[in-house]
Amino acid sequence: MADEQPFEKKFGQWGEPSDGAVHEAVPAATVILLRESSGHLETLMLRRDSKLAFAGGMWVFPGGRVDPDDYDGSDDVLAAARRAAVREAAEEAGLAVDPASLVWLSHWTPPPQTPRRFATWFFVAPAPTGAVMIDDGEIRDHMWVAPADAIARRDVLEIELAPPTWVTLHTLARSATVAEALRAARDTEIEYFTTKAAVTAEGVVALWAGDAGYETGDASVLGPRHRLWMLESGWRYERD
Repeated sequence: MADEQPFEKKFGQWGEPSDGAVHEAVPAATVILLRESSGHLETLMLRRDSKLAFAGGMWVFPGGRVDPDDYDGSDDVLAAARRAAVREAAEEAGLAVDPASLVWLSHWTPPPQTPRRFATWFFVAPAPTGAVMIDDGEIRDHMWVAPADAIARRDVLEIELAPPTWVTLHTLARSATVAEALRAARDTEIEYFTTKAAVTAEGVVALWAGDAGYETGDASVLGPRHRLWMLESGWRYERD
């Protein structure tokens, strides 16, 4: 079962600033691998070792920082992110992903005061054939899971998810097949999520552009909504 300590303590990077400093966002990439099983869409998720400083114990998609070698002599950060996503899938899950199969889905930047801050490209791709092989070091477990089921398991505190992972699963849950999910990604404009966070009497709220409280960071402002409520009673995505 996931750790039940208050969210704002366990995930302080999404609440109040930890030291007031603005930390540089390191380029990173992740790949959401999809397959169909028994007529249902599933995605591969990996559980990070609980002792890791960044996202310890969380269930994530394969991914990591963009390394210098990923640039391959170029300054094209998007191309480097694609190479990093493919490399991380091989390193963390033992899977050989075809670079040409990656579809850019979104880009996420955490709040400025996040202690370990990664600006992350999210790609989606069909899962390659072959068995998942984890190192049992940085990655401790894996599962193929329907997006809606992963969200349900978080709500009963069986697993831990970061907000970008939760919102991505919420988006994927609209698709019934791999082809449908890939088509939706190709047909939708790439969205940049630059997060602001607020701590309310109810709990932590992640805010994104389009929310009435986004510019000021005040979740109580009335108006349009684009936010994720991360409450003890459950998480709820609001978007007008």
